[in-house]
Order: sequence, then structure tokens, then C-alpha cells
Amino acid sequence: MRGLSIGALADRTGLSVSAIRYYEAQGLVKADRNAGGQRRFARADIRRLSFVMIAQQLGVSLAEIRALLGSLPNERTPTPEDWARISHLFRARLDERIETLQRLRDDLDGCIGCGCLSLPNCRLYNPEDAARAKGRGPRYLMGDRPGDNGQNSWPLTPGRN
Repeated sequence: MRGLSIGALADRTGLSVSAIRYYEAQGLVKADRNAGGQRRFARADIRRLSFVMIAQQLGVSLAEIRALLGSLPNERTPTPEDWARISHLFRARLDERIETLQRLRDDLDGCIGCGCLSLPNCRLYNPEDAARAKGRGPRYLMGDRPGDNGQNSWPLTPGRN
């Protein structure tokens, strides 16, 4: 049986051996065992783990990564067409993430250091915790709009939020 040892895979990817074991336990890569019981990974796992590292740096969850990688064949090395399919799916996720980050950057440009001199116009202003009904986190910075009163644009009108 041929294949990369876990140490060789760690060397090629820059990941620690324990990280590779973790990703294996998460189902992101699969090792075969040689006669001595040692793990042997396919060379294609270098690309898989590289994809995992990049996707995680972009904020993609392991569950999402697992779903994307789950569409790749296990019985053979993925082809360029296989990766193109994943890239197409991943592109939509990246475009959404880029849009969110750009909106956050633009919103924070006007927010950081403002001193909140105009609380009714501030997207962090959340009187009586009204944004809680919309979910966790800074809901208004994430794109949600305040209230169910038909108000859909900024700035907020004092007394209506």
C-alpha cells in the first residue's frame, strides 16, 4: 500500500498531526491503514486539507466545508471538473461573505469614533433590546432593519424604533 504518512501530509500542508487527526475525525479526509496500522493518506488529501484551511480562514464552518467536500469522489482523485463544481458552489458563499464584509466596513467607517452623538441614527443603537427578536449578534449592522412598523431605511426616526 502506498500513500502519504500523516507526518508527510503534515509537512506538505503545514498542519499539525493533531489537526489532521481532527479533520479525519470530522470526515474531511479518510486514511487507509497499512499492515503496521499506520495511516496512509491519498495525495489528493493535500488539496482537500488546503481547501479546508483556506475556507476556514474565510469564515466557512466545518459543516459547510464537509458538505462541499462531500460531493467529491472518494474512490478517485478529484478532477478539475470536480473542483470547478465545488468552486461554483463556493463562489456564491464567498460573494455573500464579501458583500457582508464590505457592508460592515462601510458601516463601521461612519461608526467607529463617532462618539454616538446621534444615537437615533446609529446602527448599534438598540433601545429596549428590540433587535433581540431578530436573532443574535449586531442585527442592524448585519443588515436587519428595526421594527415591524414598515420602516425599512435609515436613518431611524426617534421614537419609532
